[in-house]
Amino acid sequence: MVISPAVSVAYDETPHAARTSDEKTYADESTTAWALAARGGDPAAVEHFVRALHRDVRTYVTYLGADPQAADDLAQDTFLRALGSLHRFEGRSSARTWLLSIARRAVIDSYRHASARPRLADTDDWQTVAEFAQPRGRLGFEEGIALAELLEALPDERREAFVLTQLVGLPYAEAAELGDCPVGTVRSRVARARSSLIKSLREAERADPVGAAA
Repeated sequence: MVISPAVSVAYDETPHAARTSDEKTYADESTTAWALAARGGDPAAVEHFVRALHRDVRTYVTYLGADPQAADDLAQDTFLRALGSLHRFEGRSSARTWLLSIARRAVIDSYRHASARPRLADTDDWQTVAEFAQPRGRLGFEEGIALAELLEALPDERREAFVLTQLVGLPYAEAAELGDCPVGTVRSRVARARSSLIKSLREAERADPVGAAA
């Protein structure tokens, strides 16, 4: 099964920060409804489901994947797994939470696969990685690359909590459900991740006074 390029590329461009709580709730209800409708093989429902959640999945796997260059493959793998399991989706959680749990398993599998392969180089090709770290035309291409590098230095659990709540826009309760931990733990991880990112940014600015002055 191959997802149509037209479907996999066309996703919601609305920044999560710009959405109201009602809009987020409506978006979750809509995507869940599309997922339930897609169980019966409705191609239009499948297309709407993929289009609505592609951006969230790609953001998630980009920042958590073992290989940022493989973000598109991970997103594709996530949707293929999801479409093959739609018959088991009953809507007890939102389709977004359900899909991100599948993406999480895809990321874990990618780590296992990467660890089993011989390492060919000690450093990443950051020029190529940059192409996946932040699509051009969004918050800032260079800022996105910097964020990807800073996030990589965070402990896995803090990075995941930060990406889910601050980049994907998942409510803390749903992030806790996905991570199988209390809401308070997610809040603590996000706060610590934010503090670490701020500290790293300040250290980077002190190390590059010329760039800061420019």
